[in-house]
Amino acid sequence: MLSEKLHQAINKQINAEFWSANLYLSMSAWFADKGLPGFAHWMEKQFKEEQEHAMRFFNYLVSRGAKAEIGAYDAVPADWKDTKKVFEDTLHHEQVVTGLINDLYTLALEEKDYATQSMLKWFIDEQVEEEDTARGILDALCHIKDNSFGLYSLDKVMAGR
Repeated sequence: MLSEKLHQAINKQINAEFWSANLYLSMSAWFADKGLPGFAHWMEKQFKEEQEHAMRFFNYLVSRGAKAEIGAYDAVPADWKDTKKVFEDTLHHEQVVTGLINDLYTLALEEKDYATQSMLKWFIDEQVEEEDTARGILDALCHIKDNSFGLYSLDKVMAGR
């Protein structure tokens, strides 16, 4: 049986994952508006991935006999200074999510909930990948600087995701 503390914390994480999905959808819209369809596509994939993460938590609660509760969440940003700022925000956001997952794992340890610890290991590994990917794209953007052909070329690479 899932403790009430973990039940509420996972419900909170479901909403955080849906907020993340909306953030990436907003970033996709921003890129589309800027004429960068590859970046828009990449962010759309992130949007779908975050929805999948939310549903993974949702289904986990259901499998443990607990009710998933979807609540309201704050609006996401809609505008950025430039592509580099989008990926600075992306990396920062993924670092925040890593902290949330780590907090869930710590709570699962405290509650001696081994099943939840096992489930969360997937998310821990996923966050390492998410941060590494965002950092890699940000590094590429730092090398490109203000080179519009470099940005155009990277946009074509991003479309291949």
